[in-house]
Amino acid sequence: MQFEDTEIPAVKIVTPKKHGDARGFFSEVYKESDWKNAGLDYTFVQDNHSFSAPVGTLRGLHFQTAPFAQDKLVRVVRGRILDVAVDIRRSSPTFGKHVAVELSAENWRQLLVPIGFAHGFITLEPDTEVLYKVTALYSAPNDRGLAFDDPDLGIAWPVAPGGPLLSEKDKRWPRLHDLADAFA
Repeated sequence: MQFEDTEIPAVKIVTPKKHGDARGFFSEVYKESDWKNAGLDYTFVQDNHSFSAPVGTLRGLHFQTAPFAQDKLVRVVRGRILDVAVDIRRSSPTFGKHVAVELSAENWRQLLVPIGFAHGFITLEPDTEVLYKVTALYSAPNDRGLAFDDPDLGIAWPVAPGGPLLSEKDKRWPRLHDLADAFA
């Protein structure tokens, strides 16, 4: 397993090895001992799976507050996404900055999004499936978000004319400067 820092060192790109032959392939997409050897100690408690039919489906930017704050390990098993993590830790030197990484079934990369980051993605291919592990269970009272189109974030979403396909909830998230419960 390969671990790479991004522009924000807390966010990591994780690329599992893939062993292929005439039958297909095999890959250990998560192995606790490899993570611990890399200095990463996480306990994942829930796996999530999303399917987005149209290109331009945008999910995010989401996070949960304590005591249900979540680290996420995100990967794509079909299709392709632009995956984004925004630093919402007020005391961080990278507060308000983001990392954007293309994840696909082809490149086999995963993105580790730690607690203190808002996370979202936009689909770049039809019928995209995203799997992600989290370190805390989903909690509706702790579910929060950040406006994907906040100009202060400067995220270059690849959006087609007419804009992205959003949930009603994702249309209403506040901008970063209005975020009352960002992390310290």
